[in-house]
Amino acid sequence: MATIRDVAREAGVSIATVSRVFNQSSLVRQDTCEHVRVVAARLDYWPNSAARSLITQRANAIGLLLPDLHGEFFSEVIRGIDLVARREKYQLLVSSSHASAGALVAAVRALRGRIDGLIVMSPDADATEAIREFATRFPVVLLNPGPHSPESASLAIANYDGAYAAVRHLGSLGHERIAIVCGPDGNADAGERLHGWRQAMTDLGRAPSPELELPGDFSEASGFAAAPRLLAMKPRPTAVFAANDYTAVGLLAALRDAGVAVPGEIAVCGFDDIAIARYLTPALTTVDVDACDLGQRAMLRLLPYARARRPAEVLHETLPTRVVARASCGAAAPESIEVQARSRRGRPASAPARPRDGRAAAGGDGVPA
Repeated sequence: MATIRDVAREAGVSIATVSRVFNQSSLVRQDTCEHVRVVAARLDYWPNSAARSLITQRANAIGLLLPDLHGEFFSEVIRGIDLVARREKYQLLVSSSHASAGALVAAVRALRGRIDGLIVMSPDADATEAIREFATRFPVVLLNPGPHSPESASLAIANYDGAYAAVRHLGSLGHERIAIVCGPDGNADAGERLHGWRQAMTDLGRAPSPELELPGDFSEASGFAAAPRLLAMKPRPTAVFAANDYTAVGLLAALRDAGVAVPGEIAVCGFDDIAIARYLTPALTTVDVDACDLGQRAMLRLLPYARARRPAEVLHETLPTRVVARASCGAAAPESIEVQARSRRGRPASAPARPRDGRAAAGGDGVPA
């Protein structure tokens, strides 16, 4: 394997010059930089990133910890972060912490010394203390932190508001009994969506009965398993809000197998607006979340602190959500409902997201314009 000395000798420059070239120093002329890089490529020289970071005190890498790596939502978050990282010449190191406090701490320890900053999505309340411990000493941005999260820079999705608007929309279509297939216990996103369902039911004058709260875990299987319990209720609900789209997909499959017409007998609504949602039969009414934008904003928030190598300032931002009404709720035609994120836990709402795919925006009260 070629060394930095081999490159310097072959290029006719000093070792210091080769080092400056690969550290992107402005002290080296452009023609010299190009010459050194050509020689290095010919010799198949790879700079030692660990040694270089000891000199520059920079790893030029960002860590990303997610509770899971499965599913379109997480892949879109990663894509958004990576778009900004590559543009800013940073590498991205991704790990799944599975949301538990112990696994989270182990992942952070493994990344320590190899990254300049960290983006963490940990919706598990048990991980709060672990996050608080390292966020005070290192640049950290949290994604979708729970209500008891440590004071740190964070970005969140308007989970409560999106769920509230979706249920209000179902109520505006005349549905009296609206069930919910919940997300996993202890998950912050699932908790806020359940809270939004309960408040919307209360405001609609429909009692949010525990009977209508069906267990789920954000998976297709949990949506499929919820169908028999839903159909056994007396009186049967005429609408269901699923805590995410994967749950709704499983629910739609089970209702189809049972010969239950959607939306004729039961209307269905999801959350996330994954790509397949519009191609289902019937097309799925859902709450639109721009996960890619969430990732990009998180990376842009982290960068100044990663470069300065200091803890990020406490600043919270909540991204708005939109209800996209499609055939599964009985909507006559596609439309979207802009949902402004109310300031909860001191988080200011960001500017409304621009409607995608030419869908027109309507009022922010959860009722179609």
